[in-house]
Amino acid sequence: MLDLFTIFTKGGIVLWCFRSTNQLFGPSVNALIKSVILQERSGVYDHDGLSLQYKLDNEFELVFVVAFQKILQLSYIDKFLSDVHLEFRDRYKNDLRVDNRNYGADFEFGADFRRILERAEKWGRQQATMPKQMRSYEDSAKSKKTVASMIERKGEEKPPAGAGSGSKKSVKIAEKKKAASELLADSDGMEAPRSPRSNGSPPELGEDLIMESRKKFAEKMKGGSGGGGKGSKLEKQKSPKSPQQPQKGKQMRVWDLGGNTKDLPNLDRSKDRPEDVKSDFTPNDQIIGSMRGGIRDLAVESDSEEDDEDEDEEEEEYEEQQQQRGGKKPSSSSRGGMFSMFKGLVGSKNLTRDDMQPALDKLRDHLIGKNVASDIAQKLCDSVAGKLEGRVIGTFDTIATTVRNTLTEALVQILSPKRRVDILRDCLEAKRAGRPFVMSFCGVNGVGKSTNLAKICFWLIENNLSVLIAACDTFRAGAVEQLRTHMRHLNALHPAERHGGRSMVQLYEKGYGKDAAGIAMEAIRYANDSKIDVVLIDTAGRMQDNEPLMRALAKLIKVNEPDLVLFVGEALVGNEAVDQLVKFNQALADYSSSERPHIIDGIVLTKFDTIDDKVGAAISMTYITGQPIVFVGTGQTYTDLKALNAKAVVHALMK
Repeated sequence: MLDLFTIFTKGGIVLWCFRSTNQLFGPSVNALIKSVILQERSGVYDHDGLSLQYKLDNEFELVFVVAFQKILQLSYIDKFLSDVHLEFRDRYKNDLRVDNRNYGADFEFGADFRRILERAEKWGRQQATMPKQMRSYEDSAKSKKTVASMIERKGEEKPPAGAGSGSKKSVKIAEKKKAASELLADSDGMEAPRSPRSNGSPPELGEDLIMESRKKFAEKMKGGSGGGGKGSKLEKQKSPKSPQQPQKGKQMRVWDLGGNTKDLPNLDRSKDRPEDVKSDFTPNDQIIGSMRGGIRDLAVESDSEEDDEDEDEEEEEYEEQQQQRGGKKPSSSSRGGMFSMFKGLVGSKNLTRDDMQPALDKLRDHLIGKNVASDIAQKLCDSVAGKLEGRVIGTFDTIATTVRNTLTEALVQILSPKRRVDILRDCLEAKRAGRPFVMSFCGVNGVGKSTNLAKICFWLIENNLSVLIAACDTFRAGAVEQLRTHMRHLNALHPAERHGGRSMVQLYEKGYGKDAAGIAMEAIRYANDSKIDVVLIDTAGRMQDNEPLMRALAKLIKVNEPDLVLFVGEALVGNEAVDQLVKFNQALADYSSSERPHIIDGIVLTKFDTIDDKVGAAISMTYITGQPIVFVGTGQTYTDLKALNAKAVVHALMK
């Protein structure tokens, strides 16, 4: 049932291989190495109808890869990989050691491989046929909690810290009820509270505070009961009765446009009116900067200078201490040599999964707290554990620091784009080819597609590229008017007089209720005839579970074949980001009639200025698709558009 099993080194030397068919598995294994192993991902990888899984051996630098048909559901693969890994390394460990490495040895592993495979298949059949037994009540933790275990008696030892939260809670409630009853009894008798200890022993820690509180409460009750006390007289003198204010009825609110029939023409914006032709927007209404050239990266305050200053201060303190003791100023080389000699004498250790588990659990919770999806956080920790398991670390290298540094490197690698996305270069190449460069925007409702489309449009016209906006959101009320307003503002910032009489931004719209794919096709044809450089297609927001709307989006992309499909997602989401991206990608692939469907090419991350340091959505989105985050929206003006800085995001994520 397995098509391929191969064992090779991290340097690419194949030690042993099993193939059940004559199919060429080289492209699939190379894709696994490029897309999964080098990117430090985990799980099952699908390629050309095959499912591939791998396991790393960091001590001997080996990679174990198994491949089988995608339609098969093999439950024993994980156990089989672990068994083969242990058997192979135990049998050939003398030939795999660093000091005695011999890759030219004869690795006869066929018989052992077949024996382990038969055992794993048998185990898988047993697991499939064995009915899952329900756990009995006696085996559950609830059966261990009895009434007697939740009662705390005087003189008995308190239960340990991990005894359960239920018994602790009941004991605390009982103590509070007992203290409240004693307090009420003392206040009813109007007597000064006495210490519960009759043997004259000193009160326990906290009893003085309780006695004082009871005394104050009793005095308060005395002063408040009856009308003859001094307290009541003083209260009457201090708080004279204020005269009653006349009650006012609820005033009706007067609206500027109260909904009268005479105001309805003023509210109708479906048609252009003479006063709307001239835009009331001027560049002085908001602070507009220049966005020529590439998009600037996100700014981050690096703490490297602070770390260097701390190291310099520690070094100066060390030297001062040595000079005060009358010793010579030690050189850095002598201290480094002495330290390395001591480190070599102490030795080193191998990392195991149990050693790393506490640090991994803490980092997983930290990532989830930073808005990383829970499944993605678990996969990241699993990939880090797989990378470090069996690795030799120095005695003075702590496990927590090693795990944290490895995770930081993995996060930077995930956020770093695998391919260069240079939109300006692609736009100029399309312009030289005599056609417009087409970008399509998609996403769920309310994430800011139209707003960020306008920001990207401003960046393009800043670089002297004319833009046509295709209003393909024919569903949401006000969508066309919103784009028309952006067009007027952008043309006010870049008037035609500054560009040789050429209008830099135009809007192509056909109203509401029309076919979005047809409008996009007509807009592209119009841009081609008018020699417009870039076409930005604005689509309607849609939920990822809405099949008719997802089919319409797949039709728009299939018919018009845009150069770039950008998914617009907001940085506020956590687990929802994974669901949105997976289902958008899946819908574009399933509902397209093309053999090679055009799926998402990049991501626009919006509302990044609202999340402080909870930047986990960037990790979740990039990990799922492997596509880069092209733009980051950071504000409300046209210049609030940045490029993702991987190190800046990881710095905010790990602090």
